[in-house]
Amino acid sequence: MSTAALGTELRGGPPSVEEVGDGLFAYVQPDGSWMVNNTGFLVGPDGVTSVDTCSTELRTRTYLEAVAAVTPLPVRTLVNTHHHPDHTTGNGLLPGATIVAHEAARAEMLAMARLEMAGVHLDGIWQEFDAGDVPFAPPFLTFRDEVALWVGDRRCEIRHVGIPAHTTNDVVVWVPDAGVLYAGDLLFTGGTPFLLSGSVAGAVRALEDVVAPLGARTVVPGHGPVCGPEVVEEVLGYLRFVLDLAGRAREAGVGPLEAARETDLGRYAGWTDPERIVGNLHRAMAELDGTPPGGPVDAVTALQEMVTYNGGVPLTCLA
Repeated sequence: MSTAALGTELRGGPPSVEEVGDGLFAYVQPDGSWMVNNTGFLVGPDGVTSVDTCSTELRTRTYLEAVAAVTPLPVRTLVNTHHHPDHTTGNGLLPGATIVAHEAARAEMLAMARLEMAGVHLDGIWQEFDAGDVPFAPPFLTFRDEVALWVGDRRCEIRHVGIPAHTTNDVVVWVPDAGVLYAGDLLFTGGTPFLLSGSVAGAVRALEDVVAPLGARTVVPGHGPVCGPEVVEEVLGYLRFVLDLAGRAREAGVGPLEAARETDLGRYAGWTDPERIVGNLHRAMAELDGTPPGGPVDAVTALQEMVTYNGGVPLTCLA
């Protein structure tokens, strides 16, 4: 059990449950910065589908309490939108649920677990937090392209975006009859997107070719407040800004950290976690040099340079 008891005030403020459609809910955790993600849940006649879990035992138990306050029905299905730990650490607190994800999400989670077992840790990057004690639980029902999820008579679609974007394994949960999209970390509201595990150019393609054509009326982003379809163009604007900067930096022979330091973020400066510009430039510039989308980059150096950009102190983390 976490050393933080259930009912402890969560850093960043209390989460909220918002009904975004009939039986469709968003669970929004402020302030949406590092490791403080959103989840969602869909209530059917015989059970609940959870879209992601949370980054710590306390946060996930608090989320499950919020679900129980809405419905006494059990969580029967858990969809992971991607492999990152802020969306998957709490999986082990739902032992009765079928955990569904893209097949690459399972592979990435197992790879991260092997590194942890080998004693590989990223110390000094983020402020320390209490993750608690949650059994490791990777997805055990995986797919490659798309799978239908039935919530009673309502058909929902779990779609892989088909290309590395935020990660190599991003999926969205689309509820066509309600116009509701659970977007995972393909979309952030008021927060800086992070593409180190995926592809900046790929994220542009995924948003343009997969997400925007859905015509969602309501979007539950991976971080930040529930919003409308305008968020797609807001995020695309930032991604294009990064790609333009990466191209100019490469032509000038300037590295990601120096390019970031010399750049005025403009309207993006007020978004949370602006230091992600450094990691995003590492990814974009690596691909300009021939690294395939989602291919290996020096993530440790990128994260350390983000700390340097941040003033040499660990990155703010409210988990």
